[in-house]
Amino acid sequence: MPLHFLKRTFISPLLEFIHDSRAVGVILIIATCISMLLSNTSFSMSYVSFWNTEIHLTNYLPHTIIHWINDGLMAVFFFQVGMEIKRELVAGELSSLKKSILPVAGAIGGMAVPALIFLLFTKGTIYASGWGIPMATDIAFSLGVASLLGKRVPLSLKIFLTALAIIDDLGAIIAIALFYTETIHFNYLFGGLGMTAALLFWNYFKLPFGFWNFIFGLLLWFCFYNSGIHATIAGVLFAFTIPMNRLAQLEHAFHNYVNFLIIPIFALANTAIIIPSGFTEHISNNLSIGIMLGLLLGKPLGIVGITFLLVKLKAGTLAKDLQWKHMIGMGLLAGIGFTMSIFIAMLAFKSSFTQDISKMAVMVASLIAIILAYVWFIIFTIDSSKKLVA
Repeated sequence: MPLHFLKRTFISPLLEFIHDSRAVGVILIIATCISMLLSNTSFSMSYVSFWNTEIHLTNYLPHTIIHWINDGLMAVFFFQVGMEIKRELVAGELSSLKKSILPVAGAIGGMAVPALIFLLFTKGTIYASGWGIPMATDIAFSLGVASLLGKRVPLSLKIFLTALAIIDDLGAIIAIALFYTETIHFNYLFGGLGMTAALLFWNYFKLPFGFWNFIFGLLLWFCFYNSGIHATIAGVLFAFTIPMNRLAQLEHAFHNYVNFLIIPIFALANTAIIIPSGFTEHISNNLSIGIMLGLLLGKPLGIVGITFLLVKLKAGTLAKDLQWKHMIGMGLLAGIGFTMSIFIAMLAFKSSFTQDISKMAVMVASLIAIILAYVWFIIFTIDSSKKLVA
């Protein structure tokens, strides 16, 4: 087969797809559909048990495939998220009070209100510990849907949504570290903090960044894995030690691996859910309703409510091309909670059945949020490119 034909027919379309901002959302949807189908066919038992296959190397490392994914690969995902947070805090939309006040306040409202709604439905039940599930916004999905809407979503709104979702991720990371940790082994915790300090000193003395930084990063992950604090936090701490002059290069290097390998594998493993009989009964219990209303109602109420208040108090201003109808649409987009919400569900509950019900509620809510946001922008906003042509 001639190289030119191969490149034109397969390689170029693949590269074009990878660089499309909608691609991650499409891949996630495909991975989830495949996983759900395999989990509810004659392959069900084999497929679900595959993810729980033992890989027992030592007591100090994950011991099943799904644990390696959730504790190991997802640490790389959090490393990518950590680099995005650092970039925005140092040189991006969160680098000054004037730039950051609305997205930061919106993110806080968009975390607090969903958590409160969830607790209203689950207070006094065994499900109350899942309050962190509806707090999260999935950056990849929300921006993917925004891209599908083209010029109906102004660039300034996409920037606002990105900054808000990054703060949202930071909030989820803090919640995981503080509230979803049971027992702390302080010897390993201090070891991990020592590794972090060593990496920071490495930067302070301007030593060349390279191989040894990643060795220290692996040791940092090992310490946090054994400390009782979730190992993925190590990914964020390691990201914060990356020198700014290497940040863009590393973000670019990890981007495709995280978005097109790690996140799809996470989706395949963590949506391997056998839909139970009486699905409608389970999806309408207090746990599911708390998650779904938290994402679908709490997100737009929290985000739009607090930003509207700050604008009215003249503590912040919207970009010139943004109107409140855009902000409401963004609030609906923020109700897409897929990756981080499912991840927190895995930490919040020990029962696999409760985890599965939570995951299904997240997926149903995220699907409804996608539909509502898409319909909202189609009905209430104008495609600016057509307006310019007219």
